[in-house]
Amino acid sequence: MADNYLFDSLLAAKLASAEGRNALFATLPEDGRRYSYGDVEEVSGRFANVLVGLGVNPGDRVAVQVPKSIESIMLYLAVVRAGAVFLPLNTGYTPVEIEYFLGNATPRIFVCDPKKRADYEALTSSLGIGLETMGVWQNHETSAGSLPDAGLAAPTVFDTVSRSADDLAAILYTSGTTGRSKGAMLSHANLVSNAETLADVWHFTKDDVLLHALPIFHTHGLFVATNVTLSAGASLIFLSGFSAETIITNIPGATSLMGVPTFYTRLLDEPGFTADLVKHMRLFVSGSAPLLAETHVQFEQCTGHRILERYGMTETNMNTSNPYDGERRAGTVGFPLPGVDLRIVDAETGKALPQGEIGIIEVKGPNVFSGYWQMPEKTREEFREDGFFITGDVGVIDVDGYVQIVGRSKDLIISGGYNIYPKELELLLDEDEGVLESAVIGVPHPDFGEAVVAVLVPKPAAKLDEAGIMESIQSKIARFKQPKRIVVLDELPRNTMGKVQKNVLRDTYKALFSA
Repeated sequence: MADNYLFDSLLAAKLASAEGRNALFATLPEDGRRYSYGDVEEVSGRFANVLVGLGVNPGDRVAVQVPKSIESIMLYLAVVRAGAVFLPLNTGYTPVEIEYFLGNATPRIFVCDPKKRADYEALTSSLGIGLETMGVWQNHETSAGSLPDAGLAAPTVFDTVSRSADDLAAILYTSGTTGRSKGAMLSHANLVSNAETLADVWHFTKDDVLLHALPIFHTHGLFVATNVTLSAGASLIFLSGFSAETIITNIPGATSLMGVPTFYTRLLDEPGFTADLVKHMRLFVSGSAPLLAETHVQFEQCTGHRILERYGMTETNMNTSNPYDGERRAGTVGFPLPGVDLRIVDAETGKALPQGEIGIIEVKGPNVFSGYWQMPEKTREEFREDGFFITGDVGVIDVDGYVQIVGRSKDLIISGGYNIYPKELELLLDEDEGVLESAVIGVPHPDFGEAVVAVLVPKPAAKLDEAGIMESIQSKIARFKQPKRIVVLDELPRNTMGKVQKNVLRDTYKALFSA
């Protein structure tokens, strides 16, 4: 087997012995299956053979928008083993949004849900991209798409393609304030360094069982939850998605849970979620969106456990973490991870600020991406000459060294763990014939952390049909990006320079969902 930095780092030790190969990797409560580490090697090998047979070469992109299943994890590993670049796409993206990603990334293959094949046939054909499908493959008894069907007939043995630490392993798209999405390029070393560091600082071992209810098209569910599990030789209870009832049913067999704040607020609303139910648990981790200090306190009062909050982003994976041993401080994201340098700088000058002053967070380390796909100018804009990445997040380091996120530049909204950039929605809303201008903001929401609110100004004599506007955008933008409320004003608040004061709007409507 050739040296493949990511695959070898995550799995080589497990696959080197019969004991390791037979160790449990995942249980699937929804269909009763169990996956051993040997199954991981064999199924990923089948899929890698299929990909190579379809013309996938080292360095090619493989774009994937499929329902969550254990086989989609095997597809991720298969892409890595084939030496290609994994490109997961949010299952909520519409065909209009997918068209941009395919045109920008030019993948060799696009794998979609079998139910959506007809939506993409003309598009992929015009771009010269191969189209395959993958659904949920239960018990291997029924067809789940063209790729898994081909995998059934493919050899399990695959000669893994050699890839070095600096080779590209994945591209994750993160929207920009201009509405144009950017593809963050993550190397084998980026992913390995973060997985190994997190497994160490969070004390993961082969005896851990992670309850996995996260989506796997972004950093949290794929590169944190899954890679940390593989790196530690631990196992998963693998769920197709989150529901409080399913978590309560399966948590007795787990030792750890990773979630977004919404997971924890919903669990706290369940009478069956008690201290006795989780007394055996080792760790609860929260990320992808700010965890309210109130939720942190309520969770400890209910369960006796303190949630461990951490901070990361698409371009860097994880940057900081509250301590495993020591005070997990509510309202903070802890300390920089080993090997990660973090500083707070003045937004205008870029000069480092004294401890206790608020500024822009910049990070540097082996976890930090190499740049944006086909955007060299944007890449140069986001990096300092000394290699620090400008995150765009606003923070402060307190007297004890804890990092606090106090805001976000560029008005990023994080709702239910998903990043939403207002400009993308504003451009869409402005297309309505009755809309003069729009401002999209995020306001506090007890369940989602933040909710999207669209503030619209009508053209003279126009009467805005809010229901009609919502209906018109449904097929054009993912549901999680759509506004939960529309507010109509005669004019938007502006400063003396004519810039819309979104801070005023956020303050005005901060209690919109408080009831």
